Amino acid sequence: MSFSALALDRDRLNDAQDEVRVLLRSARRLRPNQEDNFGLMASASLVELWDRLTKVLATMAVGIVSVFMVVGGVVIMNIMLAVVTERTYEIGIRKAVGARQRDIMRQFLIESSLLSATGGLVGVTLAWMVTLLVHAAISMPMAVPPSAIIVGVGVTALVGLFFGVYPAKRASQLDPIHALRWER
Repeated sequence: MSFSALALDRDRLNDAQDEVRVLLRSARRLRPNQEDNFGLMASASLVELWDRLTKVLATMAVGIVSVFMVVGGVVIMNIMLAVVTERTYEIGIRKAVGARQRDIMRQFLIESSLLSATGGLVGVTLAWMVTLLVHAAISMPMAVPPSAIIVGVGVTALVGLFFGVYPAKRASQLDPIHALRWER
């Protein structure tokens, strides 16, 4: 004779096993000093395998995402360098009417952060949609916690800020006379 039981979630697996043990002991009228005359087979080995698998996947994901962040940062830097080149005349006008270096630097840092954060938001949205598709295809519980969204967009904004420093510094150090002579 065999019975199957299912825990509500992974965190309550041990509690569920204890509850099944108590129910079987009372159904078999076993006294507290008597040993169990039945066996429990738990899915602990499967849970352990799942834990190892998810740890490996998480480690690989961190490595892959790190490479993508550096590549994305270089792309942001190149875009911002092109923007500085395109807007050299505008920078010259702003400096000629009194804009300080930090004003111009702040403008370009905000632009690079917003550009990068927008890309991060698009990436998080795509990941959320993939999560919904996988959840619909297989009955595996999946969720995207709000903290992951905040961290994802925040880290991409910081990458944009970091890689935007060089173009912003270059823009802020342009000579206004030279910038006004720039051909459009």
